[in-house]
Amino acid sequence: MLTPLSRQLVEFARTIRLGHTLFALPFALGTALLAEPPCPDARALALVVACLVAARTAAMGVNRVADADLDARNPRTAGRAIPAGRLSPRVALVLALASSGAFLGLAWGFYALRGHAWPGLLAPAFLAVLVGYSWTKRFTALAHGVLGVCLGLAPVGVWVALRGRLDAVPLVVGAAVLCWTAGFDILYSLQDAEVDRREGLHSAAARLGSRGARRVAAALHALTVLLLAPVPLMATPAAPEGRTGVGSLLALGAIAAALVVLHVRARRRTDAEVGAAIFPLNALVSILWLAGVVVDAVAGLEVRGRV
Repeated sequence: MLTPLSRQLVEFARTIRLGHTLFALPFALGTALLAEPPCPDARALALVVACLVAARTAAMGVNRVADADLDARNPRTAGRAIPAGRLSPRVALVLALASSGAFLGLAWGFYALRGHAWPGLLAPAFLAVLVGYSWTKRFTALAHGVLGVCLGLAPVGVWVALRGRLDAVPLVVGAAVLCWTAGFDILYSLQDAEVDRREGLHSAAARLGSRGARRVAAALHALTVLLLAPVPLMATPAAPEGRTGVGSLLALGAIAAALVVLHVRARRRTDAEVGAAIFPLNALVSILWLAGVVVDAVAGLEVRGRV
């Protein structure tokens, strides 16, 4: 039988949707493979994953506390742990603060491991963006883009942590993640458009209406594919002169197809049904990209082995 504290921990993990770390993690891991081919050592990779999980946990924990009153007045979210009374806001905030401290400390781990101080120095700014997102919907419809920045920072941060500098590849991947995230967040906002208008909140759905929001989301996802397109050809530590990443190119084609199907499915659903209809395909996008990078990494190992 779970103790009261254990139940609170379980509820916290559920309310922050810990499993949704999958959205950003594959893009971050794929960038790690590009930054340090064919794969970073186990300690560096473990540190990358720990930082990502800690940062997301902190951001989501703060978000759930900040939005508790709004969630309570929204029929779709009233059953979440804090408004439903299953999770104490104080416990959630303490866990979020603990995760924030863990992220800041872990970021300095790269200095001990690689001699790079930049991750530790930049971590407070990254965390401020992640946590600050929770209030953006109260004053701007660009909140979807801010969420995109939050996820787009993951590949950028991973590259800096491993390489100790910033290059073009993580910036392009980060921009693609920004567009992908903002696009799907706009689609998810459709189900809360009326609540957002009633509460005076800003979202693309509340501002533009269903048709306009869907068009913006489609444009952002088209831009996602365009941004990812040159990445397989860009110079990386494994190929300073540039490369032809066949696996990544095939993955890009699959991503484009998945996004097309996603929008076709979204068009056939009411605003209230869109979220559930597109979730599996949306999660598939980042996994496909990681799979393509892994294929390229394995192919590169085979080539170097023959040489």
